[in-house]
Amino acid sequence: MPVVLVLLNRNDRFFIYMNEMKVSLAGKTEAELVEIAISEGFKPFVGKQLAQWFYQKGVFRFDQMTNLPKAFREILDEKYVSGFFEPVEARPSHDGTIKYLFKAGENRFVEAVYIPDNDRHTLCVSTQIGCKMRCKFCMTGKQGFQGQLSAGDIVNQVYSIPEAHLLTNLVYMGMGEPLDNTENVLRSIELLTAGYGKAWSPKRITVSTIGILSEVQTFMNRSKAHLAISLHNPFSDERARIMPIEAKSPVEDTIAFLRAMPLTRQQRLSFEYIVFAGINDSLRHVNGIAKLLDGLRCRINIIRWHRIPEVELEGSTTRDLEKFRDQLLAKGFRVTIRKSRGEDISAACGMLSTLKQKQ
Repeated sequence: MPVVLVLLNRNDRFFIYMNEMKVSLAGKTEAELVEIAISEGFKPFVGKQLAQWFYQKGVFRFDQMTNLPKAFREILDEKYVSGFFEPVEARPSHDGTIKYLFKAGENRFVEAVYIPDNDRHTLCVSTQIGCKMRCKFCMTGKQGFQGQLSAGDIVNQVYSIPEAHLLTNLVYMGMGEPLDNTENVLRSIELLTAGYGKAWSPKRITVSTIGILSEVQTFMNRSKAHLAISLHNPFSDERARIMPIEAKSPVEDTIAFLRAMPLTRQQRLSFEYIVFAGINDSLRHVNGIAKLLDGLRCRINIIRWHRIPEVELEGSTTRDLEKFRDQLLAKGFRVTIRKSRGEDISAACGMLSTLKQKQ
């Protein structure tokens, strides 16, 4: 067996087999696959067929791509790898949630979470190996940052789980800050919504962010997917204590931009709000939220706090969560308390981390 090295760079994952470099095709657009076909001496339609095998049919073995010329399949075997690979571990929850573990380089891993709910089948995908943002309540932030996932790494999470054919919705709410990896996130959305791919409507996709203004501007100008802002406190000084990004990119500035930018009818804006007992669950905070979000067409998702090690925060009781919700409803907002899923396998909001797998 040859020794395999896995190297990551910004755009491609390269696999080196005994000094022979093979380029990963996962994450490449139809146009890029057409360019590869042409560069290898084949007609453009051959590249389009390759894109269909990947992104429509979910077939990743070149020898199974029966309508490709045999000579092209031999070249693919010699010089390329599909770049799609199965998870290395699956952990089921008692509530039907499944957490999948994917390799992301040497001794590095990321997690994705499949969440079935009646006719709705959602996958929560990761965008980074760890995270830079250091939010106090997030286990991923405690892991630190080890690297970006490519667009291929992101779409691989969608295509490579056994439930891929069931998926109805996708949320970029796993490990990492999606808009700290904006270009690869946008490319992955392009692949999933393209006619040569799954042809999903952007309405099926939600990207969650802590609200880096410059990246939110880029995202809103280039995508019609839904946007979710992690708010967690309406007051800048208090928010900065649990979310260091507030000092660099105040959420008030991001909200001012969103207020000035007309949303399409299809595009939804929501705010995520983890409720901590005695920290951000008072009537003063309700009034602060109402003032901050005044005039925005949005919804608010209230999230239970899921305890993580070495963090001295307490979650609000169900009664207090419902009281907080009702006070926001009285202000005229659309508000839901998000159902907690997968807590027993550390798959709930804020709990994703691969620290254990690295040991």
